Amino acid sequence: MIAAGKVSVNGEVVTELGLVIDETHDNILVDGKPCVIPAAHVYLLLNKPRGFLVTLKDSYGRKTIMNLIKGVPSRVYPVGRLDYDSEGLLLLTDDGELSFRLAHPSYGVKKIYTVQVKGNFKSEDLRHFYDGIPLEDGHVAHARVKILERQDGSTVLSIELAEGRKREIKRMCKAIGYPVQSILRVKYDELTLQGVESGKWRYLTSGEIEKLRRKVGLTE
Repeated sequence: MIAAGKVSVNGEVVTELGLVIDETHDNILVDGKPCVIPAAHVYLLLNKPRGFLVTLKDSYGRKTIMNLIKGVPSRVYPVGRLDYDSEGLLLLTDDGELSFRLAHPSYGVKKIYTVQVKGNFKSEDLRHFYDGIPLEDGHVAHARVKILERQDGSTVLSIELAEGRKREIKRMCKAIGYPVQSILRVKYDELTLQGVESGKWRYLTSGEIEKLRRKVGLTE
């Protein structure tokens, strides 16, 4: 395009290959149209504590995740949700297309939760999750579940979901007689909470971002 005279810098057509420019000040046109470097998106991994709303603003003045990510140079939005009293791994980004695809059940992005329920969860009750649990809205919910630990009067489960309907884990467990006491999301696709304390966050690496994009079909 340069050799064909289609590129101009500050109003002058250039034909010299390798011309050094200042992309922050020089005006570059290609075929008469401005050539602008797109702003880089921002991708965060937050370890959300209990007692924070997954929203950008609350009209009642309650604490939101925005209280935890002060100093982020771009306005980011949560990917999916975690309940007020749930905790763990939450992604935030200003990349709308990636966020939409990650949250859409058709892409089957897996999330794993450590869930404590009230009662002595029986091994035979695992079949309910594999067979599907009918919920009050007509949806039949499925999950992969393992028993991690039995404690005095409660059981710790590992629950893997490929979708995330509102309060789905709580509704599933309640439907088969095991009220939920706590929920911690420990994994989102291949991402984990390793190295991120509760209430803290970090940027995703370029490799992590690329894996997520490939997972949902966003390849260059």
